[in-house]
Amino acid sequence: MTELKPDEIDWGKMAGLVPAIVQDERTGEVLMLGFMNEQAFEKTLESGKVTFWSRTRKTLWTKGETSGHYLHLRSIQLDCDQDTLLVQAVPEGPVCHRQTRTCFSDDPRPGGLAFLDYLERLIERREKELPEGSYTTRLFQEGSTLISKKLGEEAVEVIVSANQSRERTVEESADLIYHLLVFLRSRGVALAEVLTELEKRHR
Repeated sequence: MTELKPDEIDWGKMAGLVPAIVQDERTGEVLMLGFMNEQAFEKTLESGKVTFWSRTRKTLWTKGETSGHYLHLRSIQLDCDQDTLLVQAVPEGPVCHRQTRTCFSDDPRPGGLAFLDYLERLIERREKELPEGSYTTRLFQEGSTLISKKLGEEAVEVIVSANQSRERTVEESADLIYHLLVFLRSRGVALAEVLTELEKRHR
């Protein structure tokens, strides 16, 4: 959690308010922009749920208090001018009132590297719900032997694609990444743990 104190923040430039940029702690994606006063800041720290000051209603509001789509606080950072906050949080459901994942996108699915987090969570739901007709369901029902076998097969296919077209390499690499995520889930390992290990190796 953050060690930032209220008296470190310059509340004077906007009559007691500061912009608060909310970022998904897992993917780095910007989710929304709100405003905090000192009371909202302190409530955020106390409750662990991101809270803002509503400039139209002139009151505090905790994101998700009506929808249940809370923003669970992970950290708050202050910018170099001490008048803007970067809030890292984990969203519980869509962030925007349009039911999209961010206030800056109409697509319920993230793009780029953030899609890996989306896919990982989808695989997690498949394991819990085991919907009929799902290939992921079949893998989890068959167990670790089949999951490991498929991961090995896809790794070999990526190597073989070195002598095939560039498009084939892209396709086989996508298969490999998907099966790796299923394998990690079956082992109880989060992708974030793997990324943390990579970060440690490059410090």
